[in-house]
Amino acid sequence: MNSNNKSNVNRREMMGSLLLASGAALSELGFTQPGTILKERGRTRIDGLANVPKGLAEAVKFPLIEALYGRRARRFSKGAEIPDGPLKYKSKHIPEPLTDLQQLLVLTAATGNTGWHHLITRNAKYAPHLANYSMAAGGRTFPSSAGFHTTEFFFTDDTGVYFLPTRDAPSLVRKANGEFDLNHWLSEHKKRIVKLQNGRLNIPAAEPYMDGHNTWCVNVPGSTLLIPVADVAQHLLAGLCFLVQNGYCIYDDTNNRKIEELEKFKHLVDIENPYPLSFMEQLCLTEATAELTTSCYAGMLMLQATGLGGWMFDGIDRFSLLGASGNPAVPGLGFQYRTVNNSPLPDITGLPGVFEAFCPPNYKDMREATRALVERKFGTGGPFHKNTPGPWKESSRIRSSAQFHSPEFQECVATMAQYIFDTFGKFPGSVPAVFCLTYLQAHQLDLDFYDHFFQEDSYLYTHANRKKWWNT
Repeated sequence: MNSNNKSNVNRREMMGSLLLASGAALSELGFTQPGTILKERGRTRIDGLANVPKGLAEAVKFPLIEALYGRRARRFSKGAEIPDGPLKYKSKHIPEPLTDLQQLLVLTAATGNTGWHHLITRNAKYAPHLANYSMAAGGRTFPSSAGFHTTEFFFTDDTGVYFLPTRDAPSLVRKANGEFDLNHWLSEHKKRIVKLQNGRLNIPAAEPYMDGHNTWCVNVPGSTLLIPVADVAQHLLAGLCFLVQNGYCIYDDTNNRKIEELEKFKHLVDIENPYPLSFMEQLCLTEATAELTTSCYAGMLMLQATGLGGWMFDGIDRFSLLGASGNPAVPGLGFQYRTVNNSPLPDITGLPGVFEAFCPPNYKDMREATRALVERKFGTGGPFHKNTPGPWKESSRIRSSAQFHSPEFQECVATMAQYIFDTFGKFPGSVPAVFCLTYLQAHQLDLDFYDHFFQEDSYLYTHANRKKWWNT
């Protein structure tokens, strides 16, 4: 590396030219007025920010490339113990929770609203109308197929179990003079957190509640465990809308028969060349899983920037976690479920009043669920309501140019959905209505463990400096 390049790299550390976003006052989290004054000056040196942890400033300017190549599962937290084997070790520290700011940074990284969704720009079949696939007006820190956004978030720490809904949030982003206001962003997400239970979620550290390799390190004292949950029923309903929008329908390949009631919609959909139902259900489950996983990945990158330990994984039994363990002593999140057609797997349909899948018993039938889906898309606050603000100079004109799902369109979608429910006793017919798979855990890393067993570079400089940078 020549001296000029080296100088350019070091300039980042010397000047700390943050668009402080970084040093915003964050008054709810204990920051003071000098931070606000410096924020208003635009490009600002790091020096002199009163009571703002250096860890925050370092997190804001942390390079994406370092977050990518430095991403590792770092499971050994303060207070942890590996009782046997080649990595036998007992922490000399007591468990230490995340600070409020650290936790909020991780939560917003994984769940965060990022302003107004740009929607699907064009489909030639719809012209001159705007493509009307999407179901959310706001974008988030992770992608969603066609902007369906059917995932919401739960989390637990030492103090309780919480719900953090963001899928139907308006823009929670504020900019001034082109600068992102981190204070506003974090504060707006904090306001959306709802406490559901006192105390840490009870997930026994034993099989079958979690995989054997996770029993020593998952949901441990001091940790924050994020639990993304997808409404696959709603996702499939949106998928059926997508089919009808493009002139397609489904047939029941499990029972090898057409849906006879679709004959009356043959001018809307191609009833001679339908898609297999099993294909559509697998597709929607996979698309929903992408939301679950990429949200955790976004949070995982924040762990590197903030010097926190943790990892993303799928080794907790989702039935036990959601509330269908079969053991009254392990109620999980308390989701309702039932048995359908003697299936060995429970049909989990949601947490009443909090997270309700778009299917019975949360709706009288699939026609009512279809109407609810249309309301989400075209009603107040929806992506295709003329009064919903947006990213365009003429947002009202652009949003209202989307074609409304006519009563006939809705009936075609509802006919397929109701057939599935009537035939299989549930909706969807062959995949879960509610699904969770990937989780994110954040905790304070025990560096002694890594120094004892690993070569250099087993953790990043943000981890090495965590204690002094975050004043903990």
